[in-house]
Amino acid sequence: CDRRNAMARAAQLAAGVAATFASTSAYAAETKSVKMGTDSGLLVFEPAKTSICKGDTVKWINNKGGPHNVVFDEDAIPSGVDVESISMDEQLGEVGDEFVRSFQTAGTYEYYCEPHRGAGMAGVLTVA
Repeated sequence: CDRRNAMARAAQLAAGVAATFASTSAYAAETKSVKMGTDSGLLVFEPAKTSICKGDTVKWINNKGGPHNVVFDEDAIPSGVDVESISMDEQLGEVGDEFVRSFQTAGTYEYYCEPHRGAGMAGVLTVA
């Protein structure tokens, strides 16, 4: 995250004031994808651990073995974050369905798939 911010500042300086706004967005935010169920059908999030910067987005994609959802553990998210605002209300049933969330608060977020929690389908998101 620090490297991305430094690169954005360097691009702004190199491009000059007029191009600052155009070049900033290239470094502003990223989207990371997490599969819900592996290609071979295992009931896991792939990858199980994801790291992003504040302001980045995670896109969970229903892959195999659904239905799936993303439920954050209210005891394992940063203080002050509303668990209901980041967890899914429903389950994704169709392959290719997506759930997308952006994260503004740094910290560690633990989550699971409610229908497959007993099978160990859980993940960790680290926001820096």
